[in-house]
Amino acid sequence: MTEFDPTPTSDETQRRWQTGTDTFGRVYDVILGVTSPTAYAEIAELADCSPNAAKKHLDRLTEMGIVRAERDSRPATYERNEGYLEWQDASRIATDLAVEEIINRVEALESQRTEYEAQFGTTDPTAVNVFDHGDHETIHERMTAVGEWQGVIRDIRLYELARQLSQNDGHLLPA
Repeated sequence: MTEFDPTPTSDETQRRWQTGTDTFGRVYDVILGVTSPTAYAEIAELADCSPNAAKKHLDRLTEMGIVRAERDSRPATYERNEGYLEWQDASRIATDLAVEEIINRVEALESQRTEYEAQFGTTDPTAVNVFDHGDHETIHERMTAVGEWQGVIRDIRLYELARQLSQNDGHLLPA
């Protein structure tokens, strides 16, 4: 019997990348997983390509609005554009749901937001001190509630954007 090794070998990683994914696709996949500004050479390493190829594709993704570049830093760094990802999510919602369903969802989310605001006595979840209670269980419950509250606020933003897209034939503003 062989031992299980969860860490793939570089050959396994290379085969995974090579199966149906070109260099642009690998760079795209890597940048969507990056959560902070990252040097293009590091992205190249993760995407299993040359630094020049990564930089070329990252510049293209920057032109498309998917990536934000900080070219003044040395070396140049790149990060995903959260606004693009939100627009993409909202566009999916607008495609999948009717305007009435979106409006109903926003109303339900706003009701949830109001409940959280009443529970914590503020309209800003970042103003809540979750550690002002001594026992671990209460702290955990408050952390969970604040996280869910922030998710509700994000969802309201997404569904509102989706409503605008639906009502304006895919545009944010009426044509």
